[in-house]
Amino acid sequence: MKDKVEQALNSIRAYLQADGGDVELVEVSDDGVVSVRLTGACGGCPMSKMTLQMGIERTLKEKIPSIKRVIAVA
Repeated sequence: MKDKVEQALNSIRAYLQADGGDVELVEVSDDGVVSVRLTGACGGCPMSKMTLQMGIERTLKEKIPSIKRVIAVA
């Protein structure tokens, strides 16, 4: 499953990098929770919560239906 998540993240990574940020996969748990770390400009951006939910989480759930939620870790 980790490979599928990484491929899905790669599909949106260019959008994040265009704004000076990026996303790093930290962990995929057995119960469908994906932990990511927002880096660069995304790490301190006030819109990072929206990016996480409306961009990253939505994309991952569309591509991998077994994903339950995505959380950001420090």
